[in-house]
Amino acid sequence: MYYTRLQVICDPDFSEILMAEIADAGFDTFMEMEKGFEAYVEEKKFDAQQLDEIKQKYSSVNPLLFFWDQIQKQNWNEQWEKSLEPIVVDDRCLIRAEFHKIENLPAARQKKYLYEIVITPKMSFGTGHHQTTYLMIKSQLDIDHATKRVMDAGCGTAILSIMASKRGAKEIVAFDIDEWSVINGKENIENNLCQNIEIHQGKISDLSIEGNFDIILANINKNVLLSEIKTYASYLKTGGHLLLSGFYTTDIDDLKAEAGVHGLTEVNRAEKETWASLLLKK
Repeated sequence: MYYTRLQVICDPDFSEILMAEIADAGFDTFMEMEKGFEAYVEEKKFDAQQLDEIKQKYSSVNPLLFFWDQIQKQNWNEQWEKSLEPIVVDDRCLIRAEFHKIENLPAARQKKYLYEIVITPKMSFGTGHHQTTYLMIKSQLDIDHATKRVMDAGCGTAILSIMASKRGAKEIVAFDIDEWSVINGKENIENNLCQNIEIHQGKISDLSIEGNFDIILANINKNVLLSEIKTYASYLKTGGHLLLSGFYTTDIDDLKAEAGVHGLTEVNRAEKETWASLLLKK
C-alpha cells in the first residue's frame, strides 16, 4: 500500500491550524518538523480541491510551500520511536514516551526525578520537545497548583494537564478542537494514573464550562490567544494565574497590551530561543 505524503513548509505559528484544516481534507497522520510538518493519507483518499482551497486561503496571509510524493506504508510509531528522545526540564521533570524504558535510557537519565511524565504523542502536539511546551512545563514547576482548579486550553497530548495533576491540582478541565488529540490525551492521562482530569473536544466558546479557575494554561498560537484572552480572563478567579505560550518573544508586547485591557498584569516571562511564555495574574 502506498501513501500520499504532503510536506508543508510554513511559519510554525500556522502549523496547528493548517494541520486541523488539512485533516478535514482527509489526511489522518501528521508529524511536526522544524519548519512545518508532514501529512500522510492513503493514496488518493483526500479532497484535492479542498486542499488547494486551503493553500490559497493561507498563502495570502503567510508564505507556505506544498511538496508531494508517494511512499510505501510504514510503521509510524516506529518512526516516532527513532526520532523522539526523552528530555529533562529544569533537572526536575523527566518526560519520556511509553516505549522508552528507564533501564534503557542513558545513565544520566536514569536518576530519580521529582516528576516523571509518560507521553506517547501519536502525532498530537505536546511532547516537551517544542520550545513552547518546555517553557510551559518549566513555569508550571514554579506555580503552586496544590488544591487548585485548572483549565488546559488546547491541551494536545494533555501533557500540561498531567503536570498540573502531579503538582497537586484538585481538578483539571482540558479541551482541544482536534478529535485525535482528545483520544491521545485520554490515553496519556490513563497511562500517568491521573484521576482528576476531564477532557473534551471543542473550542472554549462551544463548551459549557462552569465555574472559575485558579490557573489557566494556554499553549496556542498568537492569534488564537489574542482572540481568547478576554474569555480566559472571564473564567479566571481574582488572584488567579494565566500562563501563555505558543508565540515569539516579539509578540509579548501585543499579548501584554490585550491582557491589560482585561485586568491581567505580568508576573513573569521566560524565553527559549525565539519562543516565549508569559505568566499573568488577575
